[in-house]
Amino acid sequence: MRLLTLRTPVGTTAVRQDGDTLTEIPGFADVGALLQDPAWETTAAAANGATHALGGADLAPVVPSPGKIICVGHNYRNHIKEMGRDVPEYPTLFAKYTESLIGPNDDLALPPESGTVDWEAELAVIIGKTGRRISEADAAEHIAGYAVLNDISMRDYQFRTVQWLQGKTWEKSTPFGPALVTKDEFTAGLMTSAVDGEIQQSTPTNDVVFTPELLVSYISTIITLNPGDVIATGTPGGVGHAQDPKRYLQEGQLLLTTIEGLGQLKNRVIKEA
Repeated sequence: MRLLTLRTPVGTTAVRQDGDTLTEIPGFADVGALLQDPAWETTAAAANGATHALGGADLAPVVPSPGKIICVGHNYRNHIKEMGRDVPEYPTLFAKYTESLIGPNDDLALPPESGTVDWEAELAVIIGKTGRRISEADAAEHIAGYAVLNDISMRDYQFRTVQWLQGKTWEKSTPFGPALVTKDEFTAGLMTSAVDGEIQQSTPTNDVVFTPELLVSYISTIITLNPGDVIATGTPGGVGHAQDPKRYLQEGQLLLTTIEGLGQLKNRVIKEA
């Protein structure tokens, strides 16, 4: 099943995608609200609300207001190598906040304070069931599904200190969507990012140091995971900062972030007003 959050003239609504048709799931303003219903899968599958065409749909971040967005650094070996780091023993964690999210087709605005805005394609895990100290063996039961995310990074701010948060959670900087694809419909696929049609990153989503299940287990040891929480599982090699010469996003470019089986983010780069 594919679940999306649709913007309409009267607000947002959770919808189910069937081919090129979006069907409203009445009573739920977005996919995050839907996931609060313990029977969300049954509710979504049975929904028969108003319908909309997928083409031209104005999509919000698939979960617009997660309680937590926990990100993982240094999880793909080719990215670890290009950044000159050692393979970590434990996951490297940092946070984003809700204000950083934008929709899958929204414009990506370059802030005037940073000239080193970089791309980072990522697989996002969306939690569907509350849990604390979840075992790795049981972790899949707590995953609702997966989506595409780009952890846009302001590198100059990121590397001002040994902590990264200040370069990772800029306002309206993180495309997220287009859909939550339930875990029964997704197997590891190729993840790519492209700038103006030129492939920058291309790596299978399962080529990781720490699997989604291990991350769910590790993070839930620290803090309770709740429905709608998001784990961004890290980026592969090919970021602009590691290239020679370094490359960063420029006004007018088109950034595409794609994961086979999940969909694509399509974001035009503009200057922040």
